[in-house]
Amino acid sequence: MSDLLVERDGPALRVTFNRPHAHNALTFAMYEGVHEACEKADADPDIRVLVLRGAGGKAFVSGTDIGQFEGFDGAAGVEYEERMTRVLRRLEDTAVPTVAAVDGYCVGGGLALAATCDLRIATAASRFGVPIARTLGNCLSMDTVALLVAHLGRARAADMLLRARLLDAAEVHAAGFVTQLVDDAAALDAALDETVATLASHAPLSMWATKQSLARLRRAGLPDGDDIVARVYGSRDFAAAVAAFARKERPTWTGE
Repeated sequence: MSDLLVERDGPALRVTFNRPHAHNALTFAMYEGVHEACEKADADPDIRVLVLRGAGGKAFVSGTDIGQFEGFDGAAGVEYEERMTRVLRRLEDTAVPTVAAVDGYCVGGGLALAATCDLRIATAASRFGVPIARTLGNCLSMDTVALLVAHLGRARAADMLLRARLLDAAEVHAAGFVTQLVDDAAALDAALDETVATLASHAPLSMWATKQSLARLRRAGLPDGDDIVARVYGSRDFAAAVAAFARKERPTWTGE
């Protein structure tokens, strides 16, 4: 599919989100393509690293394409968040190390994908966040909230979500979310190549054990949150915000 490029490059399988005209906003088919890429990486013993990257130089991923939300209700919201969790957990469970190379906006579902990767390399101009409190009025699944809290800490995650704030690359690097910060796209290419080479030279089972241990620790005792998702996605506010986005208007919140 042209919206998602999956290409073998030596020991790496490179997945490129290829909708630069839409800041690489993800369709449901693109999410499924990420799941399929994970399957492909695990099926080939010669693939040692999975890399995610956005095309165009302006965004890694700007979130889910809002057109996908037309006609949603609470049940559809729960189904959507379950789809997200299924893809994110498949990425988290990929046997090989995963690297997100971020240049530009890393927002919404894009932030969740980057957070699920084992390592994140970003340019200094990149921005990170989930500004749904001022855009669509939807919410995150319990699994995704837990993922962000695990990486950013409770206070920073709450601040980011409640104030709908985009964090700059220096801030998320200081928090440990970005594992390597570089100046620009050229430096990102060099850092990514070096990281791929390093990971490809390491013991696969040692890295798999680390990944599995971290994933199991994160998921331990995770509560259910479907009731939260159903209420928010079934709200009048969410339906009105989706319609307002299509009209390029700002939503008016009622809390209903």
